[in-house]
Amino acid sequence: MSVDLRTRYLGLELKHPIVASASPLTSSIDSLKRLQDAGIAAVVLKSLFEEEVEHEEMSAHNLLEYGTELSPEAQGFFPEMQYSTGPDKYLQLIAEAKRALSVPVIASLNGYTPGGWTRIAREFQEAGADAIELNVYFLAASIDDTSAEVEQRYVDLVRSVTRQVSIPVAVKVAPYFSAMANMAARLTQAGAKGLVLFNRFLQPDILLDELEVAPHLVLSTSDELRLALRWIAILRGRIDASLAATGGAHTPDDVLKLLLAGADCVMLASSLLQKGPTHVGTLVRGVQAWMAEREYDSVAQLKGSLSQQSCPDPDAFERANYMKALRSYTSEFV
Repeated sequence: MSVDLRTRYLGLELKHPIVASASPLTSSIDSLKRLQDAGIAAVVLKSLFEEEVEHEEMSAHNLLEYGTELSPEAQGFFPEMQYSTGPDKYLQLIAEAKRALSVPVIASLNGYTPGGWTRIAREFQEAGADAIELNVYFLAASIDDTSAEVEQRYVDLVRSVTRQVSIPVAVKVAPYFSAMANMAARLTQAGAKGLVLFNRFLQPDILLDELEVAPHLVLSTSDELRLALRWIAILRGRIDASLAATGGAHTPDDVLKLLLAGADCVMLASSLLQKGPTHVGTLVRGVQAWMAEREYDSVAQLKGSLSQQSCPDPDAFERANYMKALRSYTSEFV
């Protein structure tokens, strides 16, 4: 039986739902080619950070200003000189990826404040990006930050980026909003054409011997996918936006669960870093075999069939699931 694995994400037609998320594997043309050769449906390039844009532009500004206070003539001369400012290497990566690949190329912009740096999104578009993923990484660590202010910062940032471009923008967000469904609707109203659920914040660790705080990277496991699964299932059909799942997809079963919940695509980073680009083929074949065995014609038929709106027990995604899980747990100590 032939199974149509095609799906649409951000208006882009993908040959199947497996997408490479931003990671070291999407930071060079060689590794991007290996992903395409392995069968990936689309790639999200490594992230360009707000701080990188601001640092590079400030360095160029300081170079232009250096010495002008010593010579009146310099004040008229230096502004006419053409210096290359901005993330030139990243723009070059986008352009080269578009020339080298036939699959969609999604640029990734990582930031947390609205401001002039967001105009770089327009340069992403001009370099050839098919879409932009706005990765919002903000930790509200100040006791003066209110929830309303944090939410508005997200909305303002999304609006400032989406106003710069005509290509679609997806927003990768954290799961920590007190009213996630409402926030999802506000982000789409601000111009987001898709949501990537969820941003996986990396937590610091303490080194006991050195008495230092250090970064600590732990790759995801399949157990983590249930957070995205729940919220994709809840949001499916309730907001006018594409939904991408990220964090915890390692097996064909993981991918199938997220598609049944309503994901338009499933993004991979940890599983590709652990098993390499050829793992894409393993996932695609596994999904295809499961669907054929159960006589599904297409991903479109499968997608969202167990979302909250479609499943026989909608309460399973809310408080009822919490109570059932606690009451059903058994242990030799209970």
